[in-house]
Amino acid sequence: MEVKNPIQVSERIFHVIEYLAQSGPTGLQELSLELELNKSTVHRILNSLICMDYVRQDSETLKYSLSFKFCKISNQILAQNNIIDIARPFIRELAEASGETVHLVQIDGIQAVYIDKVESARNVVRLVSMVGKSIPLYCSGVGKAMLADMPDSKILSVWNQSEIQKITEYTITDFSLFQEAIQDIRQKGYALDNEENEPGVRCIAVSLKGFQGKPSHAISISAPKDRMDPGRISKLRELILRTKEKIEKETGAYE
Repeated sequence: MEVKNPIQVSERIFHVIEYLAQSGPTGLQELSLELELNKSTVHRILNSLICMDYVRQDSETLKYSLSFKFCKISNQILAQNNIIDIARPFIRELAEASGETVHLVQIDGIQAVYIDKVESARNVVRLVSMVGKSIPLYCSGVGKAMLADMPDSKILSVWNQSEIQKITEYTITDFSLFQEAIQDIRQKGYALDNEENEPGVRCIAVSLKGFQGKPSHAISISAPKDRMDPGRISKLRELILRTKEKIEKETGAYE
């Protein structure tokens, strides 16, 4: 059941913020049309955000964009997340050992949020992933790894709440096939993303247990599909499972 926001104006304010975050510099007319709000309403919201230094307006184009104040808030949130400090040395080591990009994510409802990213100095191909970006659990390696550590009832709940769509030709959209994939992950101890979320990119991922042994985070190694054949995945599997053990040993005191 959809929960109605008790304060409508706050919902409108955050819709403006979220749209600007996604689209970049935007004019008043476009904002009004996209959000289906009166120009006067959007203008008042923007002026309020400008007064609080969350939005700025270009004096030449008159377009609006978010200020770096959001970056400050984001950094403050990340600074309070102990898992980043604990995991960083290990994922840096994993990035160098694998020669690929390593991500650390945190579960957030039916999404996984990138909270850290380390790229190997040997990796000449840079991925477009960004800290703070969210990806669906059902079609990502990290998401499937965390789901595999959850009860079947919870997996069904996440599936039903998700907007299941075929993001790529490899995205699993049939729940029975998804259940088979989850069982495979449980047997092997790791998950694979075979271009299910981003064309041309494959990854191997494992979940990390958090408080009370529940899956709260995950790490992944991502690379172009040409570098992720079965032989390479077998080697990366050993590296990432070893890293999982190291991180969970360090976080044991927090569980």
